[in-house]
Amino acid sequence: MRLQFVNFAIMHYVSVEGISKAFGIKPLFNQISFNLEEGDKVALVARNGSGKSTLLKILAGLETPDEGKVWIRKGINIAYLGQEPVLQANKTVIENIFDHDHPILNAIKTYEALVNSGQEAPEIQIAEAVSRMDDLNGWEFDASIRQILGKLGIRDLQQQAKTLSGGQCKRLALAKVLIDTGFEHHNSLLILDEPTNHLDVKMIEWLEHYLSRERVTLLLVTHDRYFLDRVCSQIMELNNEKLYTYQGDYAQFLENKSSRQDAERAATDKARNLLRRELDWVRRQPKARTTKSKARIDAYEELKIKAAGGQEDRNIELQIKMTRLGGKVLELKKVNKAFKNKLILKGFDYTFKNGERIGIIGENGSGKTTFLNLLTGIVLPDSGKINVGETVVFGNYSQEGLLIREDMRIIEYVKGIAEHFPLADGGSLNASEFLDLFLFPPQQQYTNLSSLSGGEHRRLQLLTVLFRNPNFLVMDEPTNDLDLQTLGILEDFLQLFTGCIVIVSHDRYFMDRLVDHLLVFEGDGVIRDFPGNYSQYRESLNNQETNNKPAIPISPLPAIEEMPIISPRKLTYGEKLEMNLLEKDIASLEKEKTEVEEKMDSDNLPYEELQSLAIRLEVIFQLLDKKLMRWLELGARM
Repeated sequence: MRLQFVNFAIMHYVSVEGISKAFGIKPLFNQISFNLEEGDKVALVARNGSGKSTLLKILAGLETPDEGKVWIRKGINIAYLGQEPVLQANKTVIENIFDHDHPILNAIKTYEALVNSGQEAPEIQIAEAVSRMDDLNGWEFDASIRQILGKLGIRDLQQQAKTLSGGQCKRLALAKVLIDTGFEHHNSLLILDEPTNHLDVKMIEWLEHYLSRERVTLLLVTHDRYFLDRVCSQIMELNNEKLYTYQGDYAQFLENKSSRQDAERAATDKARNLLRRELDWVRRQPKARTTKSKARIDAYEELKIKAAGGQEDRNIELQIKMTRLGGKVLELKKVNKAFKNKLILKGFDYTFKNGERIGIIGENGSGKTTFLNLLTGIVLPDSGKINVGETVVFGNYSQEGLLIREDMRIIEYVKGIAEHFPLADGGSLNASEFLDLFLFPPQQQYTNLSSLSGGEHRRLQLLTVLFRNPNFLVMDEPTNDLDLQTLGILEDFLQLFTGCIVIVSHDRYFMDRLVDHLLVFEGDGVIRDFPGNYSQYRESLNNQETNNKPAIPISPLPAIEEMPIISPRKLTYGEKLEMNLLEKDIASLEKEKTEVEEKMDSDNLPYEELQSLAIRLEVIFQLLDKKLMRWLELGARM
């Protein structure tokens, strides 16, 4: 089915009518409908494998529904960020940024190419490029591009995309989407699939502010509940092939969903009572049925489906039996570590106590993952000692994911780790029961690993770490790609966990629920210990800024440096020409301003002419501001 582009009298951006999608025999959603209008900010939530990413791809035109219609208003720019970013591997970062046919981007690209060519460009070409930038308000968007790149930590603009890490690729793809839609918010729909993955907390807080602007129209999938609350005002939930829409924040969503489920349970109970009576009637019928009897049989079959009800959310309550931690857990003495000329630890001392719950925060690249690898022995320190207690059993949840045979069945993979999970009351859960607890029902357990979605792969990885029954959990971004329900199960599990937990996560809600204090990586080997969760830490920083004095001995995270696209230290030949042109333009505008002001001071000036002069004067002021700012920027580098 092809997407149809039509005009709407009202400001509908997208209308979806009765679409369905299945993969093989597995249905994802059935006959769902919704609208998106200008300024809507909608979060899409569902279990992993329910079709969230597929629905986003249908709206982006990358997949087609099995049935139904998708209408997109003519002239709307759909900007899509998928979980797997699509970049041109052999092109540089800056070439990927400019790989979009938009007049303003083209004007900026032409100007940058002229002034940084290393050759003397003709004065007329420079003048035309500057004039084009003026006409399109290109200087403002050039500054906006610089801000986006800087805030997302994109610094080396000449690096080839194929040399970037997975996190750098995701941030570059996000920057490209934001830049491509930054020119015309009123004509763009942003579709973002887990945009906060691979961002540090500072970047997430900036992105919240950026997307919260009034004119941004947004549909996103996210597991970050604070991000969802601060950005979105509407939540759509995919559940059991249906779509439910809720107005309000995450707390209102949970409340309204609970009310809906209560109503559904009441309807299911009523249907079951009717089913018992119908079942008794069916059993008493002779084999040769009349047409009327056949209709009642059909109604009975429908009633069976209704009585079965949907799958309910489950809460986890396990009394876990784990190897007891001894008096000595884990001790770091005068540990030093540098990686690729970057100092990570400098004489670091810390002694872990039984039952500690530590969150680790800091900017990307500050050494958080290296620190976890030091704890588990994957990486060795340059100097100092790390002493691990004899009773410690590590459970290491890394960002690398599972190394698995795709043709293996899910149940076989888990049984290869252990057959049973021991409980404190002396009982146990077998592999199948533990899988079911983490939302892998029996009918799915015998499918191949290759059939799992990305989020389901992460859920299985998490399950296998916990199934090994560790007493010291080391978790590196465990919330990435997990759905909200799985996160709730994980949080419930970890709240009952009596061993040690060390978590690196950008999910502030997750950290607030689980950790008692933070290790803040501030760069250059400096690590601060803060007694509290993330929200308390942010509050302390805000108080410090308000009072202009430190409330606690902790330094705030350093600001992310904003990077220019291309910013040579000395003026190029082209920029010198541009300065000369700017000086002439400024002088001409100043002269015109004086003339207009003199005319406006004249007596008996007709109202229409006075109004026209006032409008022109406002334009002159705006042009003077832009040209003076650019002249000052260039002059500062003389």
